[in-house]
Amino acid sequence: RLQKLKEMFISKFGSAPKFYARAPGRVNLIGEHIDYCGYAVLPMAIEQDILIAVEPVQTQVVQLANTNSLYLDFSTSVNNIQINKTKPLWHNYFLCGLKGIQEHFGLNNPTGMNCLLDGTIPPSSGLSSSSALVCCAGLVTLRANGKTLSKVELAEICTKSERYIGTEGGGMDQSISFLAEEGTAKLIEFSPLRATDVRLPSGATFVIANSCVEMNKAATSHYNIRVMECRLATKLLSKSKSLEWRKMLRLYDVQTKLGVSLEEMLTIVEEVLHPEPYSAEEICKCLGISLEELRSQILSQNMQDVSTFKLYQRAKHVYSEAARVLEFQKICSEAPANALQLLGELMKQSHISCREMYECSCPELDRLVDICLQFGAIGSRLTGAGWGGCTVSMVPTDKLNTFLKNVKKAYYQKDGQRLAVENNSLFATKPGRGALVFVEA
Repeated sequence: RLQKLKEMFISKFGSAPKFYARAPGRVNLIGEHIDYCGYAVLPMAIEQDILIAVEPVQTQVVQLANTNSLYLDFSTSVNNIQINKTKPLWHNYFLCGLKGIQEHFGLNNPTGMNCLLDGTIPPSSGLSSSSALVCCAGLVTLRANGKTLSKVELAEICTKSERYIGTEGGGMDQSISFLAEEGTAKLIEFSPLRATDVRLPSGATFVIANSCVEMNKAATSHYNIRVMECRLATKLLSKSKSLEWRKMLRLYDVQTKLGVSLEEMLTIVEEVLHPEPYSAEEICKCLGISLEELRSQILSQNMQDVSTFKLYQRAKHVYSEAARVLEFQKICSEAPANALQLLGELMKQSHISCREMYECSCPELDRLVDICLQFGAIGSRLTGAGWGGCTVSMVPTDKLNTFLKNVKKAYYQKDGQRLAVENNSLFATKPGRGALVFVEA
């Protein structure tokens, strides 16, 4: 693959690349939609990745090309980075990483670059291809400009810079992309960012299956509406407990300020919030503010037209999912005899909560989870933002081949479109290593 990339680079730019950077995709084993609420998550890096061949150049121009002809070439002056939020095209994710590093160091005359990108992560599949591209671009820019940062600093800069494209993410994808290590999943905690090894039990393999429904986080509002609903739930819960609600942004902050357990937070949600959707007017009444203040102070620009918000369901999902993450880690470290069954149960509960409380599943994902469980998965759930993308299933290693064969037949071979992509759509994976830069020997 590297040799092929090098040859394409030479035919494209007329000279050889000076170095390469790689950043992996990830699969989240448990802990969906809770990183932006401040809670720990449990992902692992996968072997699929973004690989970029790079040659720093004297001109102040960045030229981007892609080995996939569906993605058009792009070039721009390094001193005038414009990121178009309305159309999240592939090069805009590269520009996010580039701009993040430039701004961090206040680079006045950044180095120009020729870059050729090759990706093996299926796009819009919930395996974090866009964040891997942002991270890889950050790494490339860092190296080309002769700067250094720790992996934690890089992860934090790339998390912030992905927001240039309008996605209010929480930092899981960028953190695992940099902090991953081969052979181990990671518990990733935020503020401050840290990663702890989680040894997965032997006897089971994790399998990723793509529903073939594409979901681009930056192109739809589902994702950002959920972020906003969690923020509004934070405000209402804080107000009900006489906390400084104007300063509170994340559900984690409410728990920390009250000094109670996740179980107690679930009880508070039951007491304070009602299951029926809240109108903007009702939220204003609860907080004692005007509609004008809600719109200008709390709701983001692209949320102004949303008329109803589900606060009870979103908060309930976040607090219960946060508890499942800690339970998952505990089972992995204690390794009881029935560890696989217990972990499988947590994965199933997570999917039900994503489907019913967070409403981020879709009929194809639900069908795929059912098929995976039917053919021997101990646990199965959607992974990534949802509304399409992939499932992750935990399968006994000795049943892996039959499992793959049956799922192929039941989900992919009945449908011409899915059949065309089945080879990249169903695969076993193990924890891979994080992002790195390398030079050919």
